Amino acid sequence: MDNENIVRQFEELEQKIDALLKACKFYEAENLELKNKSERLEEDLRAKAEAENSYRQEKAMIRTKVDNLLAKINDVDKK
Repeated sequence: MDNENIVRQFEELEQKIDALLKACKFYEAENLELKNKSERLEEDLRAKAEAENSYRQEKAMIRTKVDNLLAKINDVDKK
């Protein structure tokens, strides 16, 4: 092989390596963005689960108070 051919092949190889490095950097950034999005979604899910649990507890408390009031009313009616 002559020197020009060798130089051309190295230039092509260098271009391919540069393209691979750019692709790696792009996918690393994409991966980081997706990880951050996943963390935000997980935090949102935890917050919604906590809100749902709080709602259930509040609903149970209200149900208990209503049941107690109804029982008092029934006691008054029986007397």
